[in-house]
Amino acid sequence: MIVIPAVDLRGGRAVRLREGRADAESVFSDDPVATAARWAALGAPRLHVVDLDGAFAGEPRQAALVAKIVTAVAPVPVEAGGGLRTLSALEAVLEAGARWAIVGTRAALDREFLRQACHAYGDRIIVAVDARGTRVAVKGWTEVADATVEDVARRARDAGAGALLYTDVSRDGTGLGPNVEDTAALARAVAMPVIASGGVARLDDLRRLAAVPGVAGCVVGQALYTGAIDLAHALSELAGA
Repeated sequence: MIVIPAVDLRGGRAVRLREGRADAESVFSDDPVATAARWAALGAPRLHVVDLDGAFAGEPRQAALVAKIVTAVAPVPVEAGGGLRTLSALEAVLEAGARWAIVGTRAALDREFLRQACHAYGDRIIVAVDARGTRVAVKGWTEVADATVEDVARRARDAGAGALLYTDVSRDGTGLGPNVEDTAALARAVAMPVIASGGVARLDDLRRLAAVPGVAGCVVGQALYTGAIDLAHALSELAGA
């Protein structure tokens, strides 16, 4: 299982939101490009970059900054998301150098769009299933869709997406520990790679997720920024697991 540092962008800064709430923001850097480059220099095998302004607005707002990060960390690959709700937005972020595009809201609400995106870009599409209980949170996590997590996951698998990004919204940015049980249940339900996210606070959390069959990676934000997890040490520990 790989460890994927998160670089969440809002207003040109690197931030973390508690439970995805816009009013619960912690700013960790005024220079997200330098922050991303630091994670890359420490050995990150991949970076997770999200345009939070785009997620709330419904269209990309930090495209230029995302492109700068992609260039700065090359050849470390980047998965990028936030407001990618049209085929043209997907094309733009991939042409800017992102290895993968993350689709959340539109994938949950429009199965035909999901099919078209995967037909066009195949396994370069990662489908975000952001869970509030069994339902999927959408529109920057401000609303809950009728679709369940497993509904969207199965659609993603059938459409040919490359992976699922599973986040328990209630734990994101809290340090309460990941939802290992629901992550494992989702991995069992769909025969495709699952990337875990939300709540990771300590190295043991990563070890627990690494033991789950089907979990290919874990996005870590708050714990890396506060120093609760040392990236180089975590990568070394998991490599020897």
